Amino acid sequence: MKISVIGLGFVGLTAALGFADKGFDVSGYDIDNERSAIITRGEVPFYEPGLDLALERNLGGRFRVSTDASQSAKDADCVFVCVGTPCRDDGKADLTYLFAAIDSVVGVISPDCALIIKSTVPPGTTVQEIRPYAKAKGFSGVVAVNPEFLREGHCWADFTEPDRIVCGRDEGNASVDALFVELYEPFRAPIHFVSSNTAEFIKYMSNSLLATMVSFANEMALVAEAAGGIQIAKAFHILHQDNRLDGSGINHYIYPGCGYGGYCLPKDTVALAANARANGFTTRILDGVISLNDEMPRLTAAKIEALASGKDEKIGILGLSFKPNSDDVRDSSAAKIIQCLLDDGYTHIYAFDPVAMDGFRDVYGLPINYCQSKEELCETCDTLALVTIWPAFMEIDKAYPHKKICDCRYYLEG
Repeated sequence: MKISVIGLGFVGLTAALGFADKGFDVSGYDIDNERSAIITRGEVPFYEPGLDLALERNLGGRFRVSTDASQSAKDADCVFVCVGTPCRDDGKADLTYLFAAIDSVVGVISPDCALIIKSTVPPGTTVQEIRPYAKAKGFSGVVAVNPEFLREGHCWADFTEPDRIVCGRDEGNASVDALFVELYEPFRAPIHFVSSNTAEFIKYMSNSLLATMVSFANEMALVAEAAGGIQIAKAFHILHQDNRLDGSGINHYIYPGCGYGGYCLPKDTVALAANARANGFTTRILDGVISLNDEMPRLTAAKIEALASGKDEKIGILGLSFKPNSDDVRDSSAAKIIQCLLDDGYTHIYAFDPVAMDGFRDVYGLPINYCQSKEELCETCDTLALVTIWPAFMEIDKAYPHKKICDCRYYLEG
């Protein structure tokens, strides 16, 4: 079977290499020529453990990078669309890149080729927009939905050892079911065949649940701080021992911090709420989840400022990526917290991150100082704020007992 993957970001490159590793013939394309060139050189253009070895195993063999989308898709049995669907100003998902990807391949793929949407789109999008669009462009084949459930920092394990595969289709065409079975049989995970709307909804429901757990944990921590005398980290660790939670893998989300960030949760929660409003329903819980998350940078900055002696104090930010084991700085809590500090007149701000400093500097351009090591930052600054829980920051309080430390992630107490 020949597979084409359009879009070689976290999702697309992981999928391409995952299928290649299972023995499929895979061609990948990305509109970003620089990213394509980096991958062609055998390098992964972002920090994601495991992908470097997978690329080394497959590049030039079962996986190749094409410089043309139509060439990548020509003669393919299926085309996976793995492009971004960012949030528009009105909260709805922006499908511009998705439609552009369809435009780039629809002229060369045959009716027997399945067009599979792996990009995250709101419920109803494939039926109401994508399928009619592809048909208007002359494509008469199957358009199916195959959402991803990947965590940045764990993409490779999540793709190659999935807990479930969701396949959305509506045509009643047995061939697409057989195609999905062939694609995913090597992964030995349960395959669920559902309607396209259901597949899209499952993805959004999954991300919204994770976001809800994060905001719930943050609100409980705020309640505890207001009450006083509560060992917050210990309270959460004991909560996690509930046998209904223990071992489930979700305890990471039921823990307080600075709020959720990254690419997926912020845009997907907002998009689902917008989708609900468009269908005549106003979300209550989800609106609260989003509202509290929007407040967290300001609340966190206030905690840091409470430790500082004045606005001339040197404040050190430990961690810039939105989560550890990733260099992704999209919707970074650190960026929002730093902006709050700057807005409040704190101008001596220093920062360090093990892998994300260059990307953070390029994306945000904030007037702050960057240190080359955690030691340089800790020795330079009077107040330290632990924002991303990189393992390298563990026991920073013991290494620098005389520093004022704001443990924004409740990492050190536990």
